[in-house]
Amino acid sequence: MAFTDDQIADIGENIIKNLKTVYDPEIPVDIYELGLIYDVQISEEGEVKVIMTLTTPNCPVAESLPAEVRERIAEVEGVKNVDLELTFEPSWNKDMMSEEARFELGMV
Repeated sequence: MAFTDDQIADIGENIIKNLKTVYDPEIPVDIYELGLIYDVQISEEGEVKVIMTLTTPNCPVAESLPAEVRERIAEVEGVKNVDLELTFEPSWNKDMMSEEARFELGMV
């Protein structure tokens, strides 16, 4: 059964809510506000494709953070499958942070 656009929007909101509970251990800001999530696509069948990055390629949580992101997204009602792609193109930089994140880190 295919989801409606409204249902997909709700799933997307819940995914973002869950992503905001995942933190980079070195920075006291969630990964969504940090700008580590480049893209989230949700199909009508509840298949989710996420493209994300890390603050650095040799980040100490390079193994565990993507797994945690996948888990948090999979917890969202309606999500059938999570395909997570880790990329370093473009590489993350401080300009990708939300204003909220910059404020929290005293950069504003």
